[in-house]
Amino acid sequence: MRSNGTAKRVRTAKPEGERGFTLLELMVVVAIVVILATIAAGQYQSSVRHAHEAALKSDLHVLRKAIQEYTEDKECGPSSLDDLVTSNYIGRIPEDPMTHQTDWVTKEDDISISPEQTCNGISDIHSASDAISPFTGDAYSSW
Repeated sequence: MRSNGTAKRVRTAKPEGERGFTLLELMVVVAIVVILATIAAGQYQSSVRHAHEAALKSDLHVLRKAIQEYTEDKECGPSSLDDLVTSNYIGRIPEDPMTHQTDWVTKEDDISISPEQTCNGISDIHSASDAISPFTGDAYSSW
């Protein structure tokens, strides 16, 4: 303490050059974050679509192979996809990645795969989705 009886003043003001952020600076930062988040969301949706398309291609390949093997082994095409499950050609009917249901569209032809085939059944399978791939421009139901 000083001898004249006055207390030392505590400095509460910030020294020059140590100001806080202005509203404009904060708005610029928020705008940049929003722009980056928008770009990231678009990339995420594109990645998810690619993953669903890859899963659809894989499921169609597996199901078509199972239909062909069933027809060759039994000399008769399956009458439903459940026949493939009960005969252990597939473990379960997969969910269509585009419709998120097991609502596959089956196709029956009078064309025989082999000369020994005695009856016909399911010969091909497609997605039930009416959507169109943004990458190829083809309808998923035509794959």
